[in-house]
Amino acid sequence: MSDEKNLTEAEERHRREEAAEREARRQAIIDRPRFEGLQVAPEIEFYPEVADREPGDTNIVRWGFDLHPRVTFWSAGLVITLLVVTLLFREPMEGFFVGLRDGINGLFGWFYILAANLYVLVGLFFAFSRFGKIRLGGPQARPEFSSGAWYAMLLSAGMGIGLMFWSVAEPIFHLTSPAPIFGVEAGTDAAAQAALATTFYHWGIHPWGIYALVSLALAFFAFNRGLPLTFRSVFYPLLGRRIYGTWGNVIDVLTVLATLFGLATSLGFGVQQAAAGLNFLFGWPSGTGFQVLLIAAITGLATISVVAGLDAGVKRLSQINIYLAAAFLLFLVAVGPTLFLLSVFIQSTGFYIQVLPELAFWSEAFGDSGWQGSWTVFYWGWWISWSPFVGMFIARISKGRTVRELILGVMVAPSLLSFIWMAVFGGAAINLQMSGVVDLATAVNENVATAMFEMLQAFPLAQLTSTVGVLLVVSFFVTSSDSGSLVVDHLTSGGKLDSPKPQRVFWAVMEGAIAAVLLLGGGLNALQAMAIASGLPFAVILIIMMWSMYTAFDEELDLLEEYYDAALFKVRHPSLVSEDEALMPEETSSSETASTER
Repeated sequence: MSDEKNLTEAEERHRREEAAEREARRQAIIDRPRFEGLQVAPEIEFYPEVADREPGDTNIVRWGFDLHPRVTFWSAGLVITLLVVTLLFREPMEGFFVGLRDGINGLFGWFYILAANLYVLVGLFFAFSRFGKIRLGGPQARPEFSSGAWYAMLLSAGMGIGLMFWSVAEPIFHLTSPAPIFGVEAGTDAAAQAALATTFYHWGIHPWGIYALVSLALAFFAFNRGLPLTFRSVFYPLLGRRIYGTWGNVIDVLTVLATLFGLATSLGFGVQQAAAGLNFLFGWPSGTGFQVLLIAAITGLATISVVAGLDAGVKRLSQINIYLAAAFLLFLVAVGPTLFLLSVFIQSTGFYIQVLPELAFWSEAFGDSGWQGSWTVFYWGWWISWSPFVGMFIARISKGRTVRELILGVMVAPSLLSFIWMAVFGGAAINLQMSGVVDLATAVNENVATAMFEMLQAFPLAQLTSTVGVLLVVSFFVTSSDSGSLVVDHLTSGGKLDSPKPQRVFWAVMEGAIAAVLLLGGGLNALQAMAIASGLPFAVILIIMMWSMYTAFDEELDLLEEYYDAALFKVRHPSLVSEDEALMPEETSSSETASTER
């Protein structure tokens, strides 16, 4: 009797233990860690052939500098030679700049039109093809910034001197001299619609398509291939280790020259507008001599920003720029013809989309009036020159994004910002011109830099808003110079991210000097000529770059597929229990667990 009682108690205890164990297994299923998916073993190196070089491993480190000798000396030497020749022979060089601009327009205008469209179309191909799923930084990379922060930084990249300078002047120009492709009469409603669509064309998808493509290339080869964040790295699939030799040096020198002259064009426009604003506010002179002095003063502020560092300098100024620009925009919407401006934005965006296919491929082959050369060809050369500068900034903040995310994000968000800005400022200007309140057309023809300030006189608080406008131009000048010197210094130091501050000061001073000398040697014509001229060889480089990107993306997908097949593993917690295991008898489950561990 006692034995039977003990047996019953043992069986009951065993059943309780078994039930507790089964409950523990079920609870383990509920509490198990989130499944992290399939991952490639992190110790695998996709591209071991590039792992033996370090950024700046051939640099000269002396006298507080850390520079790549060939790229630095050739870039600085060519720029200084041009500046000296321009100063010594100002009148002949003024004619040279005009001839250079007109010659490139006549011979290569068609090429610029074709190239800009290729950049946009190839970028969209990368986004929507099988390459769109490639993640910058590898399969395990995740974005360093939230989507909201990333888009905010893209919008800040889209703000600059150009929007301040041209947002009033360009729509008025196109209102009074419409593009011949539209066949409309100047000063009419149709001309107003064409003016804004043309302005959207020059500031929308095409420039940002160029920036998207360049930033994608730089980010991929830096984050996926482990190569230095310089332009030579983009050509590794075509040149191999020769990117570290003469060919790579030539590519980086051309990149530096394009960046310097693209920045100088923006800085030249900015100082012209700042001088016009100071003339309006205080009656100060606005001639070339005063503009050169203004460049020197603002370049001095830029060097202070450089010495202060990224966090205390350009980062803080960039934040101030965004807040000031947003307040400036909202103020004009509030005090201007609000409903009209909202309608202008909606209608002009739709009209731009409607005419874009025809406008994008218009090269003025029949009845050449020179309009395209003065506008579109200049803009495409300017944007191409700016692409290393903006592209490198976007690349550095885009690790962890997919190809599709980067291309579409860069093309769409900043383009919409440009459309809103141009619709508000350009729409307000056109409304004032067509209603006869202010004769902006005459003001623009006399001095294009005064357009913004002449318009602001028609609205309340003109003195205050004009002051804000001048502050924005100066602040954009400083941040552009500071950021530009960072990019140029990065290129001339072999891709190093932490080069000495004296180098950045040198390049900031060089950017100001280029803008000043070009203004002295030809003014607006010289700025336009050098933007177009420096952009031309770089446009060819970008076309070759697209083939290099295709080759690299194709190889990336092949390698991913190969390594997924060979080295895939499941990331599991040791306590992870499957539903099937929870229902198995204890002996079976234990034996399978031991087998798995072996």
